[in-house]
Amino acid sequence: MRILIVDDAPSIIDALRPVLISLGHEIFEAADAKQALDVVGASDLDLVLLDLGLPDADGIELIPAIKQTAEAAVIVISARHLEKDKVRALDEGADDYVDKPFSLNELLARIRVAERRRTELGGRTVTRYVSAGLEIDLTTRVVTLMEEPIHLSPKEFALFELLARHSGQVVTQRQMMIAGWATPRIDGQYLRSYISMLRDKLEVDPSDPELILTEPGVGYRLNADLSPA
Repeated sequence: MRILIVDDAPSIIDALRPVLISLGHEIFEAADAKQALDVVGASDLDLVLLDLGLPDADGIELIPAIKQTAEAAVIVISARHLEKDKVRALDEGADDYVDKPFSLNELLARIRVAERRRTELGGRTVTRYVSAGLEIDLTTRVVTLMEEPIHLSPKEFALFELLARHSGQVVTQRQMMIAGWATPRIDGQYLRSYISMLRDKLEVDPSDPELILTEPGVGYRLNADLSPA
């Protein structure tokens, strides 16, 4: 992929550059928001690794501009650990969020998710997702687990469809509320109740979920290697 690293810390860029190049990616660099937007406008990027603490702007403000200019995924890499910052970045259009200091293996895993989604979707309309033991048909609205059909209510399916379309990535509570209720202004307990019902139907042990993971204070992540089919 063509990856832009936006960070004013040279040590971060110096650490990531050789690793990403060794994996076959083409790397671009920017130390501030102005440089980042210049690169975004001049290059056909696939992914932006974006720090939020830039010297000339709040990185969150760049996300909509990047999304409007380029068809690139955005992974935020930031030392801001407040839930409100994570939620705002994701709601502004970021595809994922990794905390600093970060594990290189974790970041590479998130990059692989972004790369897989870009390769597999290729601009086509997806109507079916599959992984080991799990299948979601968006046309018939049927979910099959270990070859057994799982009945989901319309609202349960709407929430699970959103998670499936973003498998491996964080989906915020706000995004899920809009998907399920067409408004973000509902009691969060309703969402938690529906997540609990989904886990009862889909998890081996709902008390220790491995499929639908909670990102505390932010939202949920579907921990499944789903591929469009």
